[in-house]
Amino acid sequence: MTMNEMGARAKTAARALANAGALKESALLHAAGALWQLREELLAANALDVQAGREAGMSQALLDRLSLTEARIQDMAAAVEEVAKSADPVGKTLSGQRLSNGLQLEKVTVPLGVIGIIYEARPNVTSDAAALCLKAGNAVILRGGKEAFRSNQAVVKVLREALAEGGLPADCVQLVEDTSRQSAQELMALTEYLDVLIPRGGAGLIRSVVENATVPVIETGAGNCHMYVDRAADLGMAVEIVDNGKTQRPSVCNALETVLVHRDVATEFLPMMKARLDLHNVELRGCERTCQILRSIKRASEEDWATEYNDFILAVKIVDSLDEAIAHIAAYSTGHSDGIVTNDLAASRRFTAEVDSAAVYVNASTRFTDGGEFGLGAEIGISTQKLHARGPMGLSDLTSIKYIVTGDGQIRS
Repeated sequence: MTMNEMGARAKTAARALANAGALKESALLHAAGALWQLREELLAANALDVQAGREAGMSQALLDRLSLTEARIQDMAAAVEEVAKSADPVGKTLSGQRLSNGLQLEKVTVPLGVIGIIYEARPNVTSDAAALCLKAGNAVILRGGKEAFRSNQAVVKVLREALAEGGLPADCVQLVEDTSRQSAQELMALTEYLDVLIPRGGAGLIRSVVENATVPVIETGAGNCHMYVDRAADLGMAVEIVDNGKTQRPSVCNALETVLVHRDVATEFLPMMKARLDLHNVELRGCERTCQILRSIKRASEEDWATEYNDFILAVKIVDSLDEAIAHIAAYSTGHSDGIVTNDLAASRRFTAEVDSAAVYVNASTRFTDGGEFGLGAEIGISTQKLHARGPMGLSDLTSIKYIVTGDGQIRS
């Protein structure tokens, strides 16, 4: 099937979804049950992807992102069920008024239409993204990476069959089965059918989509996240926050990649931090002054400050002031999640005011940047731009607005 044919089918499905109402919930609940009932099929397909990744030399952190287990499939099914039971974001009246000419004006929420999603090696994104798009009344065209191709095929097959059994068009979810660069470029140029394109993955993927797409793009994901340990920090707290931010799940976009440490506490804090991170075999790469304190670690290069490792690697820099920390973050952050550990209220207020990221933390781990953790429900991604949506993008962010104007024969003079 050509990309244009997929686009045409998605457009037709989107028209049916726009007025599907409660049918979306029942069909998605059926899909959630099917994911769990057919878990053996998903596990078998995923095992082939994991084996291929291992043979190709994929890092352990990326293999973790790729791997499915019964527990993770249960989580996928639960996430689809949660989305299904969420309040419908479509058809909400945001405002209304009667104009002086007697016209009744209403501003209501409507689906975006057809959403394209380009993403990398996380099979759970397939079910998460499909469920969110459908609940918001949108058809979706998914284009995953070659690393998870068999897994994505299996998940989409289950979803399409279950949704069709539940009364929705199967073509409301489609998977691009060509994982070549050509297919990605075709999707980026599908202006006749695609209303918005959302990339989810590393910095390289996101940059490629932003630079090459001719359809509107919502930039998400890349997370070069920082934590600044201020001179007024509780150092024990800082160790806990850095440890959690780096090691709890290093392959995700809200994991820490760089720690900045005020020079006044560096001599005391850095050995404490290293001792904790050594328990997880984290490789530290430090500036010259950091290497003078931690003599066994690797010297950081300029490239390290701009790198999203997605691995057990952490860049460390000693700074002379809050100003220098903020300037470093401004230069290298991707605008995802950055934080400060401090007991100085004035420092925390300056940091939150001047650091221009989607989520800015005071005395807490960056790992909380997540729709579920924020109480927003499931998310399609973390937007790092400012137009349309910013931060965790939930159901309401997958809608647009329409004005409904009702009159009784008014004409404009």
